[in-house]
Amino acid sequence: MKFWISSLSLLALFFVLTLLGVNEYFFFAGFVVLQFIVLATAWNILGGYAGYVNFGVPAFLAVGAYSAVVLFKAISAPIVVQILGGGVMAGLLGLGVGLLTLKLRGIFFSIATVAVVFILETCVNNWRYVGGATGLQLTRPEGLWLFSTYTRFLFFMMSLLAVIAVATARYVQTSYLGRGLRAVRDSEEAAECSGVPTLKLKLIACTVSGALMGVAGAPMPMYLSFVEPTSIFNLSYAISALGMPIIGGTSHWVGPLIGAVVLATVQQVVTVTISSELNVLVLGVLLIVFVIAAPDGIIGLFKKWKRFSK
Repeated sequence: MKFWISSLSLLALFFVLTLLGVNEYFFFAGFVVLQFIVLATAWNILGGYAGYVNFGVPAFLAVGAYSAVVLFKAISAPIVVQILGGGVMAGLLGLGVGLLTLKLRGIFFSIATVAVVFILETCVNNWRYVGGATGLQLTRPEGLWLFSTYTRFLFFMMSLLAVIAVATARYVQTSYLGRGLRAVRDSEEAAECSGVPTLKLKLIACTVSGALMGVAGAPMPMYLSFVEPTSIFNLSYAISALGMPIIGGTSHWVGPLIGAVVLATVQQVVTVTISSELNVLVLGVLLIVFVIAAPDGIIGLFKKWKRFSK
């Protein structure tokens, strides 16, 4: 109950902010932070709970984005339909990738997910309907409903998606699915011997994780008013999605949320004050620091502090 009260209060605050005369850059930057929360949370469902490191994040993000583009061009679908379509298509991709690769383990699974990125990027580069390699310019509406600009509307939509993603991860962690995935992470052979349907659980996790990544990618074309393969298939998304749960902690649903807020906020500050080219350097430094000094992330540090303070 506390989670839902806090979530609804935060959504109400964000809604009020969109109606006030807040600087427009706040909503541009806030969209990125919220998108990172969805990505980190989605990645952790498979990578954190089950221990399957997925480097194919850009593929799922791109499927969501390009599904939205197709729906917008074909039927002028509103953003809600675009998000639903992107989530469904990315979820189906997750199911398909899971069926083909989840019997692989360790580095072999990770390499297979990277291959998916390059395959899909090649397909999109040669698909003229969505702009091909040169990209596609989109014209977004001026405003919607009570929102004075479309950017404010997208910010609020992404805040809703972030709440849905975190709520999904929270449910998965406390459910039979989460317990089964943790058993897979600790020892897949032992889990199978204990009667855990490992392949079924991994397929569900891969589908849910992929769908949430697609949902995170669907609003991007309208957010940027432009979409092109080079940027959306950028492997930096995969590194960021991996890094945020590591920074926050992979063992709890709060970990990716904290890691995403920390990383995205620092990167936005660096972009404004120094240069956007330093974003990857910031991520690399934070990863090195946390892997060496706090392998269990911020959540692990907090648990240690609580034990020592007693």
